[in-house]
Amino acid sequence: MVKLRIMGTPNDIKWFVKLIHRHKKIKVNCTSDNLPVKGSNRYKRVHMEIEKNMEEEQ
Repeated sequence: MVKLRIMGTPNDIKWFVKLIHRHKKIKVNCTSDNLPVKGSNRYKRVHMEIEKNMEEEQ
């Protein structure tokens, strides 16, 4: 399992999370909501847990 922290604008985060969900070799276990970044109103962060998709390797 790999834990990711993604930081960026809400639109950029939405784009990247959608891209990860569509990837056939990656299984997304969970994704957090947009969380605030201390000291910034523009940027947000999201935490994700991902792992290899074993079904695609066969």
